[in-house]
Amino acid sequence: MLMSVMPAGAAAPVKAKAEVLPAGMARVTSVEGIDEYRLANGLQVLLIRDDSKPTTTVNLTYHVGSRHENYGETGMAHLLEHLLFKGSPKHPLVWSEFNKRGLRANGSTWFDRTNYFASFAANEDNLRWYLGWQADAMVNSYIARKDLDSEMTVVRNEMEMGENSPDRILFEKTVAAMYQWHNYGKSTIGARADVENVDIPRLQAFYRQYYQPDNATLIVSGRFDEAKVRAWVKEFFGRIPKPKRVLPRLYTLEAVQDGERSVTLRRVGGTPLLFAGYHVPAAADPDFAAVEALGLILGDTPSGRLHKRLTEKELAASVFSFTEGLADPGFALFGAELGAGQDPEPARKALLETLESLRTEPITEEELNRAKAKWLKGWSTAFTDPQTVGVSLSEAVAQGDWRLFFLTRDRVKALKLADVQRVAQSLLVTSNRTLGEYVPTAKPLRTPSLPRVDVAAQLKDFKGEAAQAAAEAFEATPANIDARTKVSTLPVGMKVALLPKATRGGAVQATLVLRFGDEKSLANWGRTPDALAALLDKGTATLSREQIQDKLDELQTELSISQAPGQLVVQLRSRRAHLVEAINLVAQMLRTPALPAPVLEEVRRQALAQVEQQRKEPDAVLANAMERHGNPYPAGDVRYAPSFDEIEADLKAVKLERVREFHQAFLSASHAEFAAVGDLDEPAVQAALQTAFGDWKGSRPYARIPDPLVPLPPAKLEFATPDKQNATLALRLPLPLTDRDADYPALMMANHLLGAGGDSRLWNRIREKEGLSYNVYSAVQWN
Repeated sequence: MLMSVMPAGAAAPVKAKAEVLPAGMARVTSVEGIDEYRLANGLQVLLIRDDSKPTTTVNLTYHVGSRHENYGETGMAHLLEHLLFKGSPKHPLVWSEFNKRGLRANGSTWFDRTNYFASFAANEDNLRWYLGWQADAMVNSYIARKDLDSEMTVVRNEMEMGENSPDRILFEKTVAAMYQWHNYGKSTIGARADVENVDIPRLQAFYRQYYQPDNATLIVSGRFDEAKVRAWVKEFFGRIPKPKRVLPRLYTLEAVQDGERSVTLRRVGGTPLLFAGYHVPAAADPDFAAVEALGLILGDTPSGRLHKRLTEKELAASVFSFTEGLADPGFALFGAELGAGQDPEPARKALLETLESLRTEPITEEELNRAKAKWLKGWSTAFTDPQTVGVSLSEAVAQGDWRLFFLTRDRVKALKLADVQRVAQSLLVTSNRTLGEYVPTAKPLRTPSLPRVDVAAQLKDFKGEAAQAAAEAFEATPANIDARTKVSTLPVGMKVALLPKATRGGAVQATLVLRFGDEKSLANWGRTPDALAALLDKGTATLSREQIQDKLDELQTELSISQAPGQLVVQLRSRRAHLVEAINLVAQMLRTPALPAPVLEEVRRQALAQVEQQRKEPDAVLANAMERHGNPYPAGDVRYAPSFDEIEADLKAVKLERVREFHQAFLSASHAEFAAVGDLDEPAVQAALQTAFGDWKGSRPYARIPDPLVPLPPAKLEFATPDKQNATLALRLPLPLTDRDADYPALMMANHLLGAGGDSRLWNRIREKEGLSYNVYSAVQWN
């Protein structure tokens, strides 16, 4: 956990560095290892050097999103995101260049910003080229009618993909009902009428007004040479003149809501959903940290109040929360997903009572401390990952200043119970609520006005924490990996592979695989293995479910458990100081799980709700049909592909006794594998594994489940999914090859040319030329 050593709000003085800056570039400030520069034309530049991974990520954020669109212009910011990839006179084939250089690039549009980003293996030539392309795209993109016309069907297809998702549409409808005047109520993708009838001169004017250096922030993170990057930024962006235009001042603020609102969405398929939305302060407001804590205190699973009062009491299959920190006052959403056919009235009543009863049921110190630990763990995870820290900073940039990323952390650390209680009582009131239902009520109570925040005033006394130590520059070549990796086998049979390397924040990632059974012994267990995997982190012989989650937060450790036929996989992300304790905690979960009956019922309800939703989803219907077509195995075989009805029946048939029997019969460390990479103490990890798993032997034999090629009869399968505007198409061809055949490289290259990249034949024909689909690809799957 990162601890602040300076009072938040104090502006750190710019430290003198032995660096020579290009003419026209000035150093602005440095906070916790992040350096800010400014070009004479106004471009803001953030450099985050981190050698812990051999990758570089570049993110260019334009301070423009759907909030800046005028009447008739909804979706314009998103359209520009698409059209920028259509090229310029200098770069006419953008996707082709990305593909040739191995760039994983894309763009995204939200309320306050538009991002263009790319990640790639650290390479100075690619980095220099990408910076040059970004600078050229800023002012020289075509934004032409012919490109708009060809892209229109793609954008329309993207709209229709969203229309297939009840929760996405309910989100848009609920937020639209919350905002009567402010543009946060407008969907980023835009109104169909505006998008389809967009005026190209207005779109070009929008581009020229907002795509300028004084309205952009360039963020480079990962492995790179800082001096060279500064020179390249000056070379490519510095030549762009500072615009003479003055950006319009946006002054619309949403009026205080004076009564509860509701919106109901009725469509085919899925399961009932409930959303309760509340206006909250802007991200820069000191009270927003309390909003973040409230999101976890109320919406977290399993410790949140909604989980305890809805999920555990079987009023809902699951609950969730979502807090949106924006440049202007934003919103918080709390919700519940119900089981198929479940009466929404009890869940609705419990949802609203829980959210709006904090005045009479105050928050406890324990709840606040737990929420702070979880939030700070998430912040630390983002900050220590060179590929995500840039994206996180871009959101703070959109909120008003990149240093809000750190200021909000300091505010969360400093949260007091009285502050969170005050914010809850002022915001979570009936008059400030908008209820959204997928399949409708309340009394007025005014909330205080939420003003725009003076970000500069909030940051005038801000100081950041000390910069973290630089991570090791490790070249991930096969030879280097082999040379560094320490391989061993424990007496019990567990194979161990450890690759110690210095990382930012002492991060370490590990995977534990338990292999067990064979095709005969694993037959006729139904969904029992799935239930076991879902229950293992829900309590042990000595720890409750909440205590496990609290311990994981305390250890700054993220954990996931999954299963496939014949194996159970545990994935860990932890820190050097906590890895040994994390291993011991995992051993408790695997060896002495509580397997509580009430939680089994919770897991069953969630799984059944998911099956019910999948029955009408085109992607899920098609995937299930493809798995079943030509499947030669009988019901009960682990390779058999069940129908949705059979999956439902199997879930309902799971018995706790069988779950316990499966655990005792199959799980052991006899055929296990453990691998870890990062800042780790090798002897300590070896000792921890021996202590935790050294006497965990299994008696049943293990053999890999054979999965031979099955010839499939030609067939054309069609399925109707009523009320779903977007269709899904898939083709499958069995091939008598394995990844050890001589033709393996040729097949992989052929697949890449056909449909694995942004310049593939499928992409160029179906997406770029015909505009028939938002996405198209091909892939090779090896069994």
